Amino acid sequence: MSKVRKLEDTVAMIPDGAVLMIGGFMGVGTPPHLIDELLRQNKRNLTVIANDTARPAVGIGRLIAAKAVRKVIASHIGTNPETQRQMIAGETEVELVPQGTLAERVRAGGFGLGGVLTPTGVGTVVEDGKQRIELDGTVYLLEKALKADFALIAAKRADYLGNLEYALTARNFNPLMAMAAETVIVEAEDIVPVGVIPPDSVVTPNVLVDCLVAKEHRHG
Repeated sequence: MSKVRKLEDTVAMIPDGAVLMIGGFMGVGTPPHLIDELLRQNKRNLTVIANDTARPAVGIGRLIAAKAVRKVIASHIGTNPETQRQMIAGETEVELVPQGTLAERVRAGGFGLGGVLTPTGVGTVVEDGKQRIELDGTVYLLEKALKADFALIAAKRADYLGNLEYALTARNFNPLMAMAAETVIVEAEDIVPVGVIPPDSVVTPNVLVDCLVAKEHRHG
């Protein structure tokens, strides 16, 4: 059965206050039309889990600029002065997580784990409020798993069942996030018949995907 849906109907499922995982690295691998539609529908008080917030006019940065985000969990915000301004002003809560730790926390959420142990951040501000565990003479921090209500994923190609293929580094966090959300929404550049994507090229299998939106589908 085809999982292709209308853009506006798909985004309408996302309520204010939802927790979103959004793929991408500086906007590369971030689904642009899903971002557009979140803005058009004036979604508010979102929690966004992502590698970064890009720049003010790019990708997730557009949600930040529109003040649609209540909390950000990301590995860095250094390229987006608006995120920095909102954090300093107390308008947006920002949790900074080392990039590898962020990836592992998302992976843990997708794999049904409670969290991961890592030495990264021991003895720094990253440690604040976290449990220390010593194993075999090494001190680790317990980093809890991350999960989301929705994952917004960008793919190079999808078939009508929802099997996904990614393009080079645009893959980034997308496959991990597709494992860690209750509902997975995919914006694909191309949607092709089943069998066109070689089985060995499928990274995210269709059982993880709930809705597909074609990249060229625009509102109005």
